[in-house]
Amino acid sequence: MTSQVSPSQGAGGSDVEDEDVDLFSVNWNQDHSCFSAATANGLRMFSCKPFKEQLRRIQEDGGFRIVEMLFRTNIFGLVGQGADKQYQQNKLTIWDDCHNLLIGDFSFKSNIRAVKLSKDYFVVALEHEIYVYSFKTLKLIHLIDTTSNPKGLCCLSHHADISVMACPGTRQGIVRVEHFGSKETKFITAHDSNISCMTLTVDGLLLATASVRGTLIRIFNTMDGACLQEVRRGVDKAEIYSIALSPNLQWLAVSSDKGTMHIFSLRARPRGKDASNGKSAIAGRQMDRSYSSGSVGSNVSSSLSFMKGILPKYFSSEWSFAQFRLPEVTRYITAFGDQTTVMMIGLDGSFYRCNFDPVNGGKMVLDEFIRFMKPSMSRSRTPNT
Repeated sequence: MTSQVSPSQGAGGSDVEDEDVDLFSVNWNQDHSCFSAATANGLRMFSCKPFKEQLRRIQEDGGFRIVEMLFRTNIFGLVGQGADKQYQQNKLTIWDDCHNLLIGDFSFKSNIRAVKLSKDYFVVALEHEIYVYSFKTLKLIHLIDTTSNPKGLCCLSHHADISVMACPGTRQGIVRVEHFGSKETKFITAHDSNISCMTLTVDGLLLATASVRGTLIRIFNTMDGACLQEVRRGVDKAEIYSIALSPNLQWLAVSSDKGTMHIFSLRARPRGKDASNGKSAIAGRQMDRSYSSGSVGSNVSSSLSFMKGILPKYFSSEWSFAQFRLPEVTRYITAFGDQTTVMMIGLDGSFYRCNFDPVNGGKMVLDEFIRFMKPSMSRSRTPNT
């Protein structure tokens, strides 16, 4: 990859004064300690605690539309924006930046919508197909047909012992779940309308989904397809930008085009798991794969829930426990940090870190705001506090 390194500069680890470049996408790494930024002239990598720009690569002949990281390594999945013949929108490059080494190139018949990486697998999503490759052999091991999937929806677990992938099925509202280790396939009827967003837990045993209506988020057991919990973002239709599950399985975060990031308390618990630290109580490779819907959780439910079945469904819905207001001018992707810390990165080049009260909930407190880039197409806005 022809590139040059630019040093990190400025407050918060990024020099925004020299920025005037399109920001195409931002993506968290697998443990949410870093994120990547795909720009019209290259790529950036930022660490979150403390916030700092760790890597900058400038492409002389064009940039990237998708940049995916593999944990905290310098291995990237790169999809170009098409300006450079070497990096096209239908071509995935697996690149080892530490050793300046090309691991592999993979070309497809249509543009790539998304890329996901894990220790054992990497996944390429096209609009109607999902390609699953082995990282060890770089060979194709699964080719999966999907319904129209312009967002490239797919998610991949990254637990050391369990590999699970979820993607849209061949009919609207259906999620296909592949358990690679046990070679089991499960189809989950998640919604009546098309899926708009989904995420898996680290071990892949819980799945959270939202539809294009954007009012309800549902949590499923991926082993048997049971719906364990349903929470309500709101009543009006919305586009869900991201869903995040906390590592300790106590909280769920949702961002949308309505400008509010919602936190929900989870009742779904894996049996045999210590919710305080998220570690399995069963040692070694044996994991308890049964999840249940318990009484843990304190989402706000309507006082009219006793009239469920008589009044509209939203009266008995579980509502968000904590909230944070964001500017509505851009797309934000959220992730959990330590305990009750939530982070958000926006396509306007903004980074937020905020905290919520795990007992009382309510309005979240902004701890940190950084403008890590100044994209040429963004509108500068002061963050809401």
